[in-house]
Amino acid sequence: MANGPMRLGDRVEKVRSKNAGPFWLTIDIFCGSKEVFKDLRDRLETGTIANALNADEMILRRFDIESLNVIKFSLPRPAVQGSIADRDMHGASFGALIAEIEL
Repeated sequence: MANGPMRLGDRVEKVRSKNAGPFWLTIDIFCGSKEVFKDLRDRLETGTIANALNADEMILRRFDIESLNVIKFSLPRPAVQGSIADRDMHGASFGALIAEIEL
């Protein structure tokens, strides 16, 4: 492994974001193993995710789903899906931002 910080996307199986209706987004971090899940659950701060998404930490919802080795975040979309201000109709680009977070 190279020296230096590791990106979250390099540590986990997959980071996916998508719409959760026209007003909300959901971001799923599929950890792939119990060990990775427990490590990220303990190290990954909700504020770090909020900062990466330029979102208010107080409205960001976090769900640590141990039985699936998944950490899930839900938040209001920055613009209603399909509105003139919507730059990502499917909400798919938000996962790429999270995958780039340095651990």
